[in-house]
Amino acid sequence: MFKRIIVTGGCGFIGSNFVHHVAREHPDVHITVLDKLTYAGNPENISDLPTDRVELVVGDICDAALVDSLASHADAIVHFAAESHNDNSIADPRPFLETNVEGTYTLLEAARAHGVRFHHVSTDEVYGDLALDDPARFTEETPYHPSSPYSSTKAASDMLVRAWYRTYHVPVTISNCSNNYGPYQHIEKFIPRQITNLLIGGRAKLYGDGKNVRDWIHTEDHSSAVWEILTRGRLGETYLIGADGERANIDVLRAILERMGHDPNDFDWVRDRPGHDRRYAIDATKLTTELGWRPTHTDFSAGLDDTIAWYRSHKAWWLPAKEETETRYLQQGQ
Repeated sequence: MFKRIIVTGGCGFIGSNFVHHVAREHPDVHITVLDKLTYAGNPENISDLPTDRVELVVGDICDAALVDSLASHADAIVHFAAESHNDNSIADPRPFLETNVEGTYTLLEAARAHGVRFHHVSTDEVYGDLALDDPARFTEETPYHPSSPYSSTKAASDMLVRAWYRTYHVPVTISNCSNNYGPYQHIEKFIPRQITNLLIGGRAKLYGDGKNVRDWIHTEDHSSAVWEILTRGRLGETYLIGADGERANIDVLRAILERMGHDPNDFDWVRDRPGHDRRYAIDATKLTTELGWRPTHTDFSAGLDDTIAWYRSHKAWWLPAKEETETRYLQQGQ
């Protein structure tokens, strides 16, 4: 059992939910959150957690001296920190190279120097996409075929992790997860963007033809899976995390509209996203058979209700960023 862990990107959406999960389920674990606090990181995401067990260090994962200092007192590093928005990566790839590639390298070197367990959180986007009529799903054996600067840099970071395991015997695992939803997600993302548009009296927006399919998982299920892999996964192995949640974007949007009291067709069609992958789908058989993990938030409608309720009751959390976010999308024709 790890007693002291570093969580990079722990003020972001998925990272902060993992911090909450560990703080709640494993109260004997001390968590150091390392976060640069870019626009996607918000210290309020973890402000209600006990400061004697959850410590925030504001810093860059590319800062080798800082990372080395923190790693010298840690048992494990759980690496969530990443630049993650596809549209932003197309407009300016450099921050994605710096954070996702150089940052991962810096963390791996610190883990190597201090014999620290390292878990790398990645994405299913490294595999490219699937055809809508293809029954196949991604597995751990699927060849990499990234299609954007974002997914390419995540693929590169995955390869670095594997190389540090094989060459330097750093104790690593990797997880590639499908699309997360739940509380604390930045409003530039699909589900919270639609919810917050409706909450301010605006209109929901749908990219392209709306048929693009994503495999949705509640972030709490992602958190529990990462903990299982960190503590019980086989070193050097990759595990795909998913909850059999494939849904077309148009169906997700209509579900949000209906659950918020709107006509399911009351939305605006907008220009498609550049390089918009058609379909993602995860086969999590390895995770479920080897580690016995199962998702618990399998009712997507109930999960949406909880997520809508969270954004409704946390308007002060997201409203300051809303105007800037929508202005940027308007400039992109979206």
